[in-house]
Amino acid sequence: MRSRRRPAASSVFASTQLARPVAAGRRAPVAPPDAWLFATVAGLVAIGIVMVFSASSATAYADYHDTAYFLKRQLIGLAIGGVLAYGAYRIDYTRLKRISPAFLAVTFVLLLLTLVPHIGLQTGGARRWLGFHAISFQPSEVAKLAIVLFVAAKLATVGEGVRSLVRGVTPLLLVALVVALPILAEPDMGTASLVVFTALGMLLCAGMRFEHLVIVTLAMLPGIVLTVGSSAYKRARVLAFLNPWKDPENTGFHIVQSLLALGSGGIFGVGLGASRQKFFYLPEAHTDFIFAVIGEELGLLGTLAVLALFAAFAIRAFTIAQRTTDRFGYFLICGCTMLIVIQAFINIGVVTSSWPVTGVPLPFISFGSTSLIMNLVAAALIMNVARRAR
Repeated sequence: MRSRRRPAASSVFASTQLARPVAAGRRAPVAPPDAWLFATVAGLVAIGIVMVFSASSATAYADYHDTAYFLKRQLIGLAIGGVLAYGAYRIDYTRLKRISPAFLAVTFVLLLLTLVPHIGLQTGGARRWLGFHAISFQPSEVAKLAIVLFVAAKLATVGEGVRSLVRGVTPLLLVALVVALPILAEPDMGTASLVVFTALGMLLCAGMRFEHLVIVTLAMLPGIVLTVGSSAYKRARVLAFLNPWKDPENTGFHIVQSLLALGSGGIFGVGLGASRQKFFYLPEAHTDFIFAVIGEELGLLGTLAVLALFAAFAIRAFTIAQRTTDRFGYFLICGCTMLIVIQAFINIGVVTSSWPVTGVPLPFISFGSTSLIMNLVAAALIMNVARRAR
């Protein structure tokens, strides 16, 4: 008889290790997040924390007698966002596909509530918040993530139907437009347009035909013209980026002060914390125009570093999307990435007078707890899909 060879001890150990179940009461270890994505997000958040304190210190002291007032609120938002992002990283993201319609419906109700007097909080002539003045949040920020989840879930099931204008493109865009309407009524034209832009970008990732994009754009053009032309002030404000120096003390004031900040920074900047424009010259210095303060204090090199981090984030995220075999995971990555990158593009475009003035914050960097939390959750969902793809 032929003798049977015993397997090597190393192979027995390896097979035992592979087949060994997780002990009762113990959880399987969680894989670490994608290093490149985590590093870019951490870098942007770190820049944001430093620059929020620098850009807001003068306003915080003047209004609240506390130079760190906005910094403390941003740190609270970071802590809450970190907890929610960890949960978004650990969850089985495929479950979000089933609950996405309900999540969008609840978010839409919250958007409607912001328009109700004595329920929605009004600040600066806009109703965008719910809650109390000390504890409040922006449903429009939640709506951006809700529309990404909903569109990703539908695109995962529609398949080649996205090539059809009637069956694929129109229904999803109509949902995005319906969600954008109460945001537009707040009024918040920047966030409303971002909701539509993100949905369009996801449709393009799914294979939407270029001629359908042209048709959709032409169909929405009359509504855009009517919205912008509804008042002389709104029309002048939107068109001010073409020539802000024509009315530097009114409609072009924001852009002129932003350009002065960027220009005075030069290549290396005037130094961290040494901005002069933040002393009540540049409006919204710690929110919508924080990129101008970065350019003034850290110079051209500082702004290029921020742009490089956003570019690295986008490249890495789309690279992971190409490796993802799950359709819902693929569209989820595309949507979350576009949500962050398009928003950054619009914000920087406004600050540099390359885009009409809209109230869109710079992701991870501008002050705003709800915005920071939602962006962290979106980044965590990308890392979640990346972990499962590995």
